[in-house]
Amino acid sequence: MAHPDPPGSRPAGSSYTPTLPAAEAERIRQWHQRAYEAARTEAGSGRTFSYLGRTLVVPPGVQPITGMSHLLGEAVLNEVRPDDRVLDMGTGCGVNAILAASTAGRVLAVDVSPIAVRTARDNAERNNVADRMETRHSDVFSHVDGRFDLIVFDPPFRWFAPRDLFEAATTDENYRAMTTFFRDAGRYLTPGGRMLIFFGTSGDLAYLKQLTDEAGFTRQTVAHQDLVKDGWRVDYFTFRLTRTAAAARPRPPA
Repeated sequence: MAHPDPPGSRPAGSSYTPTLPAAEAERIRQWHQRAYEAARTEAGSGRTFSYLGRTLVVPPGVQPITGMSHLLGEAVLNEVRPDDRVLDMGTGCGVNAILAASTAGRVLAVDVSPIAVRTARDNAERNNVADRMETRHSDVFSHVDGRFDLIVFDPPFRWFAPRDLFEAATTDENYRAMTTFFRDAGRYLTPGGRMLIFFGTSGDLAYLKQLTDEAGFTRQTVAHQDLVKDGWRVDYFTFRLTRTAAAARPRPPA
């Protein structure tokens, strides 16, 4: 298959331009290639994870739980309230939706990958929360309705073109999905609604911050950890987002 587009390339009409220096963008591209190959090898015939008290089976074609996943998972456990309606965007194996459903009674888990949707459903049954967790195939908000008290999103960090659905969990060509998400998220939040967003410096963090600012969200860092890989420090963050007062006001009818 074709390799991802090189950093800095974008199709006609795309509004995304990397904010990173060219050398750093190239380093991310090379690091991503190695990480992708390692993840494909590690996935093998599938893996079973014991994670924050849950058992999760992750088949080939679905991204595994990583060493930094707990930064978002623990934040979900700390944030969810019993009366919340929760949306887990890009649910993958269903991990964060399952964590949310341990407290909340209404959780919707969506993913663009049909394999991930089936996996999330199976893992919900495995962890005895299937009665509180609905799964749907959705490209961002295409099959989402209603409003939510909490939205959880672990977006793809890279902006290259994915070669397959497995890689689409970590690459979002020109950040189409992430840009769409932040443009539209406010319409799916209840008054006082919150979001938990996981991201790191192995992606274009400045662009994510730009999107949140433009959409009228205030960021609070609730978890942070760094690691050094190949001589390169990478920082991972979980942000808690709330809307500014102006952004939360109902929009007048068109």
